[in-house]
Amino acid sequence: MSLLELTDVTRSVRLADDRVLHILRGVTLSVDAGEHVAVVGRSGTGKSTLLNLLGLLDSPTEGEYLLDGTSTRRLSGRRRARLRGASFGFVFQQFNLLTGRTVLENVAAPLLYARGRQFWSRNRLAAEMLERVGLGDRLEDMPDKLSGGEQQRVAIARALVRRPRVILADEPTGALDVDTGGAVMTLLDDIARESGAALVTITHDLAVAARSSRHYRLADGVLVPVTLVAPDRPGSLAEWVGDVPTLGATAEAAPALPGGAA
Repeated sequence: MSLLELTDVTRSVRLADDRVLHILRGVTLSVDAGEHVAVVGRSGTGKSTLLNLLGLLDSPTEGEYLLDGTSTRRLSGRRRARLRGASFGFVFQQFNLLTGRTVLENVAAPLLYARGRQFWSRNRLAAEMLERVGLGDRLEDMPDKLSGGEQQRVAIARALVRRPRVILADEPTGALDVDTGGAVMTLLDDIARESGAALVTITHDLAVAARSSRHYRLADGVLVPVTLVAPDRPGSLAEWVGDVPTLGATAEAAPALPGGAA
């Protein structure tokens, strides 16, 4: 049984002029515990909407979403919020750190909503997670004293401090240079693998997507499986093969889908 399972999911909204905008069309996706899945697409293709559905921030218009075999259709708002806090970790392109709080306080913040031992041990758990991401010596620093890569590592530590079963990463390297982005993805992969968490990465970057075990392309709200392989020519990073045109990329420029970032 898959940890996350979408079946024929659609998401539509009615516009002010009474037209219906179809964002997702018949999306079917399953993700197992410990698996890393990447979804690639241009801006406006529905990637963030898909992530919001998976993270219980939104609900399908039609179709079924099972979380660990249980339907999410009739979950109350309060139950959704509890599940998000306990089972999901979110990593975004923009780090969304609290500027008036130290690194330690930022990472400990999600544990303010925990119960029992996690709540009372929140500073110790936060310090341990920061040590895991290589920032054990920056606990009392403010976020604006950190580099972009360090801030993203703080955001990762914050996302993972409650040991979520699912990690949802929305353009996690979008604000970073190629080398720093690669290091951040390696860290995410390693921690997800160690904890057995499912990792879903939403990205426009083929090099980021190539790190996952399964790859999908989202276009016009339709999700299709694709294959990413490393090309033969030296210096290239990744390319699509199969049912979409091959897109090569050299090390001088991070690979991205034509048409710009998501």
